[in-house]
Amino acid sequence: MPASPSTARAINDRLALSLLQQEGPLTAGQLKQLTGLSRPTVADLVERLGAAGLITVVGESGEQRRGPNARLYGIVADRAHLAALDVRTGGVDVLVSDLVGRVLAETSVPIGGDTGTGPAVEQAVAAVERTAKEAGAMGAPSREGVRAWGRLHTVGIGAPGLVDPATGDLRDSGGLPAWHRSLAAALQERLPGARVTVENETNLAALAEQREGAARDRDTFVLLWLGHGVGAAVVLDGTLRRGASGGTGEIGFLPVPGTGSLPSARDCDGGFHSLAGAAAIGSLAAGYGLPVPATMDGPGAAEVIREAVAQAAGEDDPADAARSDAERPADRFLHTLADRIAVGAASVVAVLDPGCVVLGGEAGQAGGPTLARLVEKRLRRMSPLRTEVRASTLGGTAVLRGALLTARDHAQDELFAPPDRN
Repeated sequence: MPASPSTARAINDRLALSLLQQEGPLTAGQLKQLTGLSRPTVADLVERLGAAGLITVVGESGEQRRGPNARLYGIVADRAHLAALDVRTGGVDVLVSDLVGRVLAETSVPIGGDTGTGPAVEQAVAAVERTAKEAGAMGAPSREGVRAWGRLHTVGIGAPGLVDPATGDLRDSGGLPAWHRSLAAALQERLPGARVTVENETNLAALAEQREGAARDRDTFVLLWLGHGVGAAVVLDGTLRRGASGGTGEIGFLPVPGTGSLPSARDCDGGFHSLAGAAAIGSLAAGYGLPVPATMDGPGAAEVIREAVAQAAGEDDPADAARSDAERPADRFLHTLADRIAVGAASVVAVLDPGCVVLGGEAGQAGGPTLARLVEKRLRRMSPLRTEVRASTLGGTAVLRGALLTARDHAQDELFAPPDRN
């Protein structure tokens, strides 16, 4: 059954807007070529999208000929502003962008572990408001039923822990600050005109790696997050899988050999977390006589691994480079760490057969191709399923990028649906 004229117009509009989002400003002629639509149809949609306030003329193409086709059309970037939050146990990172993803302002606010829930939430909310104002994203209140241009449209939050797929709320998780669960409601109350969404941090990191990072050519892969804690995100056939309770990828609780105990429902000690979390990485490095920072969080683990990779490559001490791998502490550390990571990765590979595992988080990125290659070599010995292991290209920034991409998707779903004009 052929689409109705109104449906066809909506499809064409979304196609044109998607191309402008991906490619940047385009001429009507370029839109015609990329969409395969007729010249009159393109002219009609350009006029319609311009009248809806979604696109505007942003310049000229530099083509020799004159006329309408020489005009460059682009998305009206300040049609909406977006905020992204990366919520950690020790604070929150915030950025605000326009509709095309250009970062306008950003900040990082530490929140001490002894800070009460109310004060911690207030610090985080104030950071969002301050960053939004710096970006010019806190305009006058919107008219009834109409969002005012320049106001914050969507807020995307990435946080550790389980997100209830039915309600979208962050569930109570052992070891995480109570203020995490109160933040979304507080932001919604203070920013009533904005849409506030929450997603698990590892899931957001996977979305970012799929769109902008190491998994851009993969429809199916697993992101193994290595940072303060460990986690996994599963993307199958291009779709992020969350599970019945939102817990897909809680690999920190995976019982594994070598830990001496079993995890519990509220404590992942004794699970894979005890082999590959930041504290475990610090203890392992210290055991090999490597320097360890005072604070062993995600950045601390990354520092240890980055230093070990440099030493293993012989970049720091030419004399050390002459020693065999078996004699060098940095090499022994990396080989043992790869053994540990492979234990968790092999379990995921055996169940899902993803074909690709991305070592994400600050520690995964710090290990780079060196650590990825060592883990892949071990997986070949442990599993008959061919699996490529790649290092993250986004590392610790992936959560913030994923939150921003998710916020942009939500905003575009609403804004890129211009009213039907019969």
